Amino acid sequence: MTTKRILLLLGIVSAVLLIVGFVVGAVGSRMFGLERPFVSQPGIHLPPDPVFPASVRESVVGYRVADKKTDDHGEKAADHGSSEGKESAEEEHHGLGLMQFAVTNTMLSAWLTSIIMLVFFIGGARNPKVIPSRLQALVEMLFELVLNFASSILGPEMGRRAFPVVATIFFFVLFNAWLAIFLIPIYQAVGYGAHVGGEFKLATHLVRPAGTDLNFPLALALVSFVFVEYWGFRAHGFGYLKKFFAFGDILRGRPSGLINVFVGILELVSELVRIVSFTFRLFGNMTAGEILVVMITFLVPFIATQFVFGLELLVGLIQSVIFAGLTLVFLSVAVSHEEH
Repeated sequence: MTTKRILLLLGIVSAVLLIVGFVVGAVGSRMFGLERPFVSQPGIHLPPDPVFPASVRESVVGYRVADKKTDDHGEKAADHGSSEGKESAEEEHHGLGLMQFAVTNTMLSAWLTSIIMLVFFIGGARNPKVIPSRLQALVEMLFELVLNFASSILGPEMGRRAFPVVATIFFFVLFNAWLAIFLIPIYQAVGYGAHVGGEFKLATHLVRPAGTDLNFPLALALVSFVFVEYWGFRAHGFGYLKKFFAFGDILRGRPSGLINVFVGILELVSELVRIVSFTFRLFGNMTAGEILVVMITFLVPFIATQFVFGLELLVGLIQSVIFAGLTLVFLSVAVSHEEH
């Protein structure tokens, strides 16, 4: 009976929070004539923002705050030349120069993910025991799952060789996606800004999910691409290039060789397009997920957001499996390639 009462109480509390969230959210606030929603309107910025050094960060904060002032007083500015406010805001914004370096909020998120991964895996595998602890058993189970996954595609020997890189890609994508979900409230609440009209306006976040930075999936795509091509050359030497430059029949005077040349060009294009597809598949899913969570929190806070969290947990797992799985498939094709 105690369990049923607890479940009943949780159900009642969830229903109440769902109703309250609807009333105080952006939708309910507009319907019931409330002054403003419980959660402030979020600001979505696709480019990563610098957080260090302070001079570069403050230039971005000043630009965003000036832009907010222009938006808040848009009607008044329209009567006195609103274009001047926009131009002054743009003049205050100085992006990174070609040789200028800055630590961005997405970079901090990637570092945080790396630290958590190191602590988790080193803690579970540092002192292995015959009777494993719960953490050691979990780490061993995860390693075995990825190793079996790689071996099922590449075979036992090649699967073990590819395991370190593939496992790193898989766990890094997974940990980064799940960490972003659990820390989204912190991501959206902690940052830098300024006071506008007596109210603090958050202009840039301290940390932001690394998957929402195009550089992050692009770097992983390049790692996967180089890894596959490296093993292709290692398995076949320079004969691996025959896959893309099939000029043998043409040099022998066979007209049918034109087909082989055309197929080789298609193979080369498809090989390079993998970088683009890998990059935008991960970037698009991670960015869309963050925007969805932030907007649901703004529209209907509290309980409704939890359903989106569950969906994003599944999306993070699927993306990590797809990224690692496609790397294994392309590696299998490169290693087993034979000229026909």
